[in-house]
Amino acid sequence: MPRHPLITQSLTTRSRCEIIDLTARVRQIVRDHQVRDGIAVVYVPHTTAGVTINENADPDVKHDMLRKLGELVPLRERYYQHGEGNSDSHVKTAMVGNSATLIIEGGELVLGTWQGIYFCEFDGPRTRQFMVKLIESAE
Repeated sequence: MPRHPLITQSLTTRSRCEIIDLTARVRQIVRDHQVRDGIAVVYVPHTTAGVTINENADPDVKHDMLRKLGELVPLRERYYQHGEGNSDSHVKTAMVGNSATLIIEGGELVLGTWQGIYFCEFDGPRTRQFMVKLIESAE
C-alpha cells in the first residue's frame, strides 16, 4: 500500500469571519496523488478556524451559517476572560470542529450532490493552513 505525505496548503482570509470552499483544492490533491480508494482527512491546525462539510450550491448558506454562529456566540460577552479578545472564535471552532473525513471511491471524493468542503475562519483576516492526509485502501 503506497504511503502518501501530509499535504499542507496555505490560504489567505480577508474577513474576521469567512467561509472558503476547499472542495476543488481537495479534489485536485486526490487526483494528483492518484488515490483510487480510501479516505482523505482534511485538518485545520488552528484554534480559531475549522472545517466542515455543508451545502455549496447556494452562497447564501455560507452567509446564514456565519450569521447564526455570530448570534449563538457573540464577539463580546461580559464573562469572557481570554485576554486576546477572540473567545468567540475559539468557541465557534469547537462547535464546527477541526477536521473532516471524506471517502475516496474510484479516484473521486464521495460527496452528496450539494456538498462541499468549507474552511471556516473565525479570527481573520489571516494567512492560514489546512492539511490533507490521504489513506489508501489496501484492496
